[in-house]
Amino acid sequence: IWEADEPGQVRTFTYNDLKREVSKVANGMKKLGLKKGDRVTIWLPMIAELAIIMLACARIGVIHSIVFGCFSKEAVKDRIYDSDSRLLFTSDETVRAGKFYPKMADVVKIIEDVPTIEHVIIVKRSGREIPHTSKDIWYDDLIKDVSDECECEEMDSEDTLFILYTSGTTGKPKGVKHTTAGYLLYTSYTHRVVFNYHEGDVWFCTADIGWITGHSYIVYGPLANGATSLMFEGVPSYPDVDRFWDIVERHKVTHFYTAPTAIRAL
Repeated sequence: IWEADEPGQVRTFTYNDLKREVSKVANGMKKLGLKKGDRVTIWLPMIAELAIIMLACARIGVIHSIVFGCFSKEAVKDRIYDSDSRLLFTSDETVRAGKFYPKMADVVKIIEDVPTIEHVIIVKRSGREIPHTSKDIWYDDLIKDVSDECECEEMDSEDTLFILYTSGTTGKPKGVKHTTAGYLLYTSYTHRVVFNYHEGDVWFCTADIGWITGHSYIVYGPLANGATSLMFEGVPSYPDVDRFWDIVERHKVTHFYTAPTAIRAL
């Protein structure tokens, strides 16, 4: 379940729906020459395409490096440079608490400094006028006329699933490598046992996917367990401070996982 910044704007995906969308993106990347072991940087707001793209990378053995959507363009540039990424996935803009924030306007300023990026894939979120680079491809064009069936790449247990960089608050950001089997086992096991998830429950982790908590407990852990996972684009105070409880009520959430700072703020 994806809940937009604006209350009541919802998209839902069955596991079959998700598999088809993931396969199309995976085939789109393969068409661009991406292969197992290549790196891709993802700088997106909390939209459904973020989860779809990371899973598409996992499906074909491409290593994703997700940059928190609110990080600066310099942070994105440094992480692209360090990981030798071939693709950058971003959006036209970010919508947050009813306001628009730049994405492509920032990408244009750093693209010359990251020559390893061959293509910039843009997901349309705001639909407003944006600047462009010579490397741009619209997300909708990437997945147009491609099959919605894509065979999984066979992975070794120790093959890299993704890189996630430390925040950089205590020094130069370091790319932390997470391998396929150990990470998936850990996230699925802890989601099921620590959080006591059972079939039919509705799971809502309020983290951003840009952090490890979001990777683990919005996408990989819950989906490995066949869970219903809710992903929220906005902030807990928009349009009012009862937004979390509004979401919980409307979607019949049974498990609510958030941060102590959020509770204190509310």
